Amino acid sequence: MGAVVLLAVVVTAFVGCRAFLDLSGAAQVKGVWMGSTTIPCTYTPSQGFTQQVLTWSMERDLSTSTIFRRDDSGDHILLSRFRNRVSVPKSSPGDASLHITDLEIPDSGHYTCQIIWRSENYSLITKELTTMVKVAKVAVTKPTIVAGELGLAVPVGAKASLTCVAQGSPPISYRWFRMAPGRSGQLLGSKAELVWSSLQPSDAGMYYCEVQNRVNTGTVQRSDAVELTVRDLSVTTEAHRPATDLPEAAVTSENAVGYPETDETTQSSQRTHLYLVITIAVLGGAVVFLVIFAIACARKPKNESIYEVAFHSTADVIRSDSDVEVPVKCRKEKINSETEESYENVTMTCNNYESITGNSYESTCLSKNAESETLVNAMESEYEVQNFP
Repeated sequence: MGAVVLLAVVVTAFVGCRAFLDLSGAAQVKGVWMGSTTIPCTYTPSQGFTQQVLTWSMERDLSTSTIFRRDDSGDHILLSRFRNRVSVPKSSPGDASLHITDLEIPDSGHYTCQIIWRSENYSLITKELTTMVKVAKVAVTKPTIVAGELGLAVPVGAKASLTCVAQGSPPISYRWFRMAPGRSGQLLGSKAELVWSSLQPSDAGMYYCEVQNRVNTGTVQRSDAVELTVRDLSVTTEAHRPATDLPEAAVTSENAVGYPETDETTQSSQRTHLYLVITIAVLGGAVVFLVIFAIACARKPKNESIYEVAFHSTADVIRSDSDVEVPVKCRKEKINSETEESYENVTMTCNNYESITGNSYESTCLSKNAESETLVNAMESEYEVQNFP
């Protein structure tokens, strides 16, 4: 009984794992000639099972060829006519879809997706999924016109664009026209997008586009016409400007976009500020000049007073008998000279009396020297009194 239960558990787990590894896709895919398509092939990854090999093969006219193979060595494109045109996602676990670009009519056929997994016990599980692909040439559809971010009402000077959108087998040719009253449309360009870098009022009008491809050559599809409006913001601003007592010239447009310029009040304020700056600068210069002048004048009288004390002070000058002013310094030098001369005479006199002996010689010399010293002291006292009146 226990063995039966264990077997049932193992079978249930095995069936569950196989259910997780089932491939999902589509029975049929339609492709447009010269276009691209994706053939879906997906599964839910299961723990314990690792993808080992992925192959895509194509069956056409009872012949099967391998197109793509992915294994441990990498991706390989085995059919030369699909080289650089097929790819399989690498960064999406469980997604093995085949993407084909530049579809051709011979690409129609049955495509088979085959995946081999390896379990933890090294057993292998293989699953396949077949999808029919049909490539056909499709005539271009009636185009539609898509406006840019600003829509069909665009201000002057702004960038604008109109895009012609159509479906069908490429290549698709485009032509843009502008409607003109009483005559055929004016041809403007041959690209899918019509662009204006700086829209002007003359660009306003009715526009339409025409498309065609190689399917049903000669058949042209034309879009419905759309009207492009160019809004002049300066006119709009003037129309909605509130009534004021200011003259009309006080508010104008700048660069035709509707931004107001500086009015008379602002200009007057700027002139007032300029005058104020000039006045402050002049006053500052005047103050600096007055300070320098005052310092110069204060220094001059001080120098003159010093000069007068040095050369005209009565404390430093005495008068002679002849009423001629003689400086004290010169007078003192004269007296000193006379004193020295008298002292020399006394000394010479004493020297001449060397023969005199006794107290007579000493008294004579001492008397002469005392007189000289008394004269010098008297003159110095007189000089000090004159200097300190």
